[in-house]
Amino acid sequence: MAQGKYVGLDLGGTTINVTAFDGENFLIPGMHEIPSLVSSGPEVCLNQLRMAYQAALNLTGWSHDEVTAVGLDTPGPASAEGVMSSTGGTNFGHAGYGHFDMRGGLSDLIGKPVSYLNDANAAALYGHRATFGDDPTKSTVSLIIGTGLGGGIVVNGRIVVGKVGYAAELGHTRLPGDWHPTEQITAHCNCGRINDLESIVSLTGIRLNLLPYYLPRFPDHSLAQMDISDAAKKVRGLAEEGDPLGQIIFRTQAHAIAAHIDQMINVLDPDAILLGGGGVQTSEAFHDWFLNEIRNACTFREEQADLAILFVKDGDMAGARGSAIYASQQYPAD
Repeated sequence: MAQGKYVGLDLGGTTINVTAFDGENFLIPGMHEIPSLVSSGPEVCLNQLRMAYQAALNLTGWSHDEVTAVGLDTPGPASAEGVMSSTGGTNFGHAGYGHFDMRGGLSDLIGKPVSYLNDANAAALYGHRATFGDDPTKSTVSLIIGTGLGGGIVVNGRIVVGKVGYAAELGHTRLPGDWHPTEQITAHCNCGRINDLESIVSLTGIRLNLLPYYLPRFPDHSLAQMDISDAAKKVRGLAEEGDPLGQIIFRTQAHAIAAHIDQMINVLDPDAILLGGGGVQTSEAFHDWFLNEIRNACTFREEQADLAILFVKDGDMAGARGSAIYASQQYPAD
């Protein structure tokens, strides 16, 4: 079978991350980014994506004619075909994205087939491959933690997209009423739900819910003197340093993740739970501590006690790489 050549583009609120994939290996080491300029509107953004595509060709030495297809991912909400929702793209800050066809627009601009995933699905697909390779028997559930919380479900090596592209919106699944063993937290999500996973396990959840809930117990804490948005961004670093407030917040998140894992076990019985995103880009020591907190909060049947709970490798590059993998699946080389 011929070997394809695929470019992966991860479109974010500030930058576009670029990769290239030959069906087996990623050929651009580390991060290569260009500004996304999303706030200038979709036409400017598409031109930046075209420049990012050209950067991949320059870095690999590929010609345009050699490229089989391009994989694109963006923040949602968007359809499975890459058409942004009526409210536009998350954090893009421009009304022109409402109902805008990002995938089709890029395909027309560069003259290549383009596949589309939301950014969490793309990161989940890469995390699955980085963990299990091409093993067709494995399934994973990924939680991609950042400002919000995205998810991804991979079954038999394929990402589950859903009828309209909204599959695995795991952040907006509600937590069971007994998710925390000792606390009674009423957590509001930006989507309007109360006590969904994102309302606890995300930077927004820390800002809206967890800091206001726990900070009064620490009246002399340095964060008490800060703007709540600035304070929320400090919590992860403080938790790594062993700060009691930071750690109780992350321990609360561990309880929420454990309750969600219980739901996923009973629905899918996956081979692994993967954690990724900027919210868990921390030291190995903190990773170990956080995983231990999650495991301690989980209720496993005896047969499930060895379930792997892992961090996604190469977190910053996961989106672009997952997009390239998806393009290779959607447009296999002849």
